[in-house]
Amino acid sequence: MVPPPGPLDGITVLDLTRVLSGPYCTMLLGDMGARVIKIEQPGRGDDTRAWGPPFVHGESTYFLSINRNKESVTLDYKQPEGRAILEQLVQRADVLVENFRPGALERAGFGYETLERRYPRLVYASISGFGQSGPRRDEPGYDAVIQAEGGLMSITGAADGPAYRLGVAVADFISGLFAAQGILAALFARERRGTGQRVDVAMLDAVVALLTYQAGSWFATGEIPRRLGNRHPSIAPYDTFDASDGEFVLAVGNDSQFRACCVVLGNEALAVDPRFSTNAARVAHYDVLRALLNDRFRTATRQQWIARLTAASVPAGAVRTVDEVLGDPQVVAREMITALDHPLLGSLKQLGLPVKLSGTPGALRRAPPRLGEHTDSVLTHDLGYDTDRISALRRARVI
Repeated sequence: MVPPPGPLDGITVLDLTRVLSGPYCTMLLGDMGARVIKIEQPGRGDDTRAWGPPFVHGESTYFLSINRNKESVTLDYKQPEGRAILEQLVQRADVLVENFRPGALERAGFGYETLERRYPRLVYASISGFGQSGPRRDEPGYDAVIQAEGGLMSITGAADGPAYRLGVAVADFISGLFAAQGILAALFARERRGTGQRVDVAMLDAVVALLTYQAGSWFATGEIPRRLGNRHPSIAPYDTFDASDGEFVLAVGNDSQFRACCVVLGNEALAVDPRFSTNAARVAHYDVLRALLNDRFRTATRQQWIARLTAASVPAGAVRTVDEVLGDPQVVAREMITALDHPLLGSLKQLGLPVKLSGTPGALRRAPPRLGEHTDSVLTHDLGYDTDRISALRRARVI
């Protein structure tokens, strides 16, 4: 069954991105119904096509995870004929997304100022490590570098251990999310004022924006936030604890939840102990409280504690592996595991859409493309090229 049109139906996105932040952004737009034309280097394609293992029948699982709902066109726009093709595609696009270093597309003749004059309705989104302005604009920015430079690693890890980056590329993902948000805002503004604009997203800015309450604490006190393992700097108990068979998370957000937790523990005296009766007191005496809680939690399994705590409306959950998460009936019921028909791989499992719209839902419409899979169709149906001209372009390695 063909999915109904999504909220971005009729919007064409020209995707000049590669690796992660940009492709994640354009995938989100494609999920919501935009047509995404992904421009790739002939013979090589997006860098992530080579990232692995694992590979499935030669296809990188990394690439497959962030490039659905796109058409792949191979194009060398450093050649004159390639530039002419790209110009025609820009002319037909509503949005252009790129994540090169600042200045790279300007040198190729496709910078924002140039295209703004020719196509005033174009929304031009740029994602880079450090942004289009400032003294560090020309520096490269990969996720691990930005997690470090943006402060996340300094607050991630055990208190007495080394700094850690998160287990997913959070700097890339949050940059892609902010870019998609900016593009949607720019498209909305275009409906009101008739012109597009530039969306400038720096990975460093995006990560700094995540510091929120950690930054707020430093603004107020001047004390530098430090690594605390899994405990929260301002809420207690909000941490991982040891059951008899493994770890689980307890997330007590207020005093009433703590009192309910104490009832479950069979130790209601803790709730009226002046060291623990308020959140501020619990934070101040957390080392003592944690030891008391851990001793009690070790007397039963994590699932027994989770069942008792959640029944009392105290937030708790197991520290689960990826396979456990993806097998959760709740995750399945929310359609966060789905599949697409891939021409080489058959049924290809994909993560679903986390945003559920009741009237114009997004959908998985198209499998991640093979390199150059849609070059001929785009040149033929969109630009009117005939087979002889396409063959000549291929011989010249323009496509």
